[in-house]
Parts: sequence; structure tokens; C-alpha cells
Amino acid sequence: MTTLTPVRPSGVEIVAGGRRSRGRRRRIVLCAMVLVAVVLFATALMVGKTFYSPAEVLGVILGQDVAGASFTVGRLRLPRAVLAVLAGICFGIGGVTFQTMLRNPLASPDIIGISSGASAAAAFAIVILGLGGAQVSVFAIVVGIAVALLIYVLAYRGGVVGTRLVLIGIGIAATLDAVTNYILKSAPQWELQEAMRWITGSLNGASWDSVVLVLAACVVCVPILLLKARDLSMLGLGDDTASALGVRTERTRILLIVAAVGLIAFATAATGPIAFVAFLSGPIAARIVGPHGSPLIPAALVGVVLVLGADLVGQFAFDTRFPVGVVTGALGAPYLVYLIARTNRTGGSL
Repeated sequence: MTTLTPVRPSGVEIVAGGRRSRGRRRRIVLCAMVLVAVVLFATALMVGKTFYSPAEVLGVILGQDVAGASFTVGRLRLPRAVLAVLAGICFGIGGVTFQTMLRNPLASPDIIGISSGASAAAAFAIVILGLGGAQVSVFAIVVGIAVALLIYVLAYRGGVVGTRLVLIGIGIAATLDAVTNYILKSAPQWELQEAMRWITGSLNGASWDSVVLVLAACVVCVPILLLKARDLSMLGLGDDTASALGVRTERTRILLIVAAVGLIAFATAATGPIAFVAFLSGPIAARIVGPHGSPLIPAALVGVVLVLGADLVGQFAFDTRFPVGVVTGALGAPYLVYLIARTNRTGGSL
């Protein structure tokens, strides 16, 4: 009587099985996040002072003339929801690009001063220069990009170290916030409300013009970052490892910074600095999807869910309506404190 010896899987088979399992988990989580985003988007179009059915909303989207809904949904709710989606994509991808490239969870545009630069520029343009509309947006975009370049130059010492860039960025952000507060202190009442949108982050001023502005940034910058996703992952391993794997580190880093700052600056020009979305999207995506694979698309989806969800909470969860930036700030501030406390407890560096 012969005894059958069980065949043990080889190391290659175990590794391949692990990759398949991680890939399956990633696909399932991404599909679930897309479904959540679609549900939130549909809810944002249907819910308000007047509730419109899915059929009425779909009719408006298809260009039909629906009594009442054509104006409320087509002119008010739809551009607001689309802008929330685009802003979530911009903040999510822009934030995780910085965090991955610099290997530091604090290296987020809203922490290191890029969003503060755009906000200060907008407040200066509105209150001091008397500009409005598209002029304010252009001014905020230009200054946001200039602040990012300034931070990069100040942090460059034969290369860019994440900790040095974060510390310099935090210092510049504090300076810019002080400038913004000084400008707002002297602002006339009729200009203060518009300027405050650039401080808190809000979708209240959403229009199709602002949607086109942010969409143009996504069309140009997102493909660049997706094409460089592998190089971004290599930079996350360190400059020496990335160079050994054939990545031109400085050239690639500059390209990634320009593309990511473009997304952040254009989104901030349209919505103001929606607090902590860029900061939270990457870590949340890594938690639910896992550390394997490119973090760009998961972070973009998390950004969309955060902005859409926070906007709905700000509009309907309380007696008073709050801007979306207030809600995301309430979510992000405790995580920032937790991250710093954990880093201090484990003896790690920022």
C-alpha cells in the first residue's frame, strides 16, 4: 500500500498567492470606495430643502427640462457636487504624492504651507488689491506655486530631506497664516465674507467656471502623476535605492512636485484650502487598501469621499450650516495630534 506524500507549495507559489490575495483585496476595496462615492454624489444631488427623486436628477443630467429641478439641481447642486469630486481628487493625489516622495506623513501641502500661500494670496488680492473672480484664482495659483518652489529651494542641501522640508514648510505656513490674519483684521465687512472662504475652504461659491478650472488641472497633472507612479514608489524607498533602480531622482522629484502643486493650487483657487483632506487621504487609503501598489488612485477616491461626505455633514447634520473645511478640520486635527504623539512616543522623527 503506497502512501501519498502531500505536495507542499513552493516559495514562488506562496509569493504568487500572496500577490493575488493583495490584488483581490485592492480591487474589492477600490470598487467599494467607488460605490460609496457614487452614493454620496447622488445624495448630494437629491437632498436639500427640496428632495428630488433619482429619476428627476437623472433627467436633469441628461438635459431634460424638469420643473424646479432644472435650476436647483442643474445650476446649484450639480456644479457643487462635481467640484467636490474634482477637489477631492486634487487634494488626495497631491497630498499622497508629497507624503510618499518625502517619506513623511506630515509632508502634506496643507501642513507645509502651500495651501497657506494660496490663501494668503487670495486674501491679499481681495482686500488689498481689490481683485475678484478669476483674477483672485490666478493670483492664488501663482503664489501657491511660488511658495512651493521657495520651500523646495530652502530645503535643498545637496538633496531634499523630508524632515527639513516639513519643518521649513511649517515655519512658512505659520508666517503666511499670520499675514492672512493681519489682512483680514483690516478687511471691510463686505470683503471679509469672500476672503473667509479662502481660510476655511467652502463649496458655497461653486460654479461651472470653477469646475472647468479644476478639471483642466486634473486633465494635465493627474496623467503625469499616474505615469510617474512607479518612480514615485521608488523615491519612497530613498534616493539611493531609487537611483540604483534607474530613477533620475532630482528631475523626477521636481516633475512630481510641479504636478502635485498644480493640483493643490488649482483646487485651492476654486474651493479654498479644505483642511486636512490632502493630509488624511493617503494614510486612510494605506490603511484600507494596504501598502502595496500605487497609492494615487486609492488616495484620490478617499479624497472624494471625504469632501462629499464632509459637505453633506456640514449642510445637513447640524442646525447651522458649516463650510466643508470646518468639518474636515474637525476630523483632521485629532489625527494630527495622534500622529505627533505616536511619533514622539516611539522616538521616531517627523
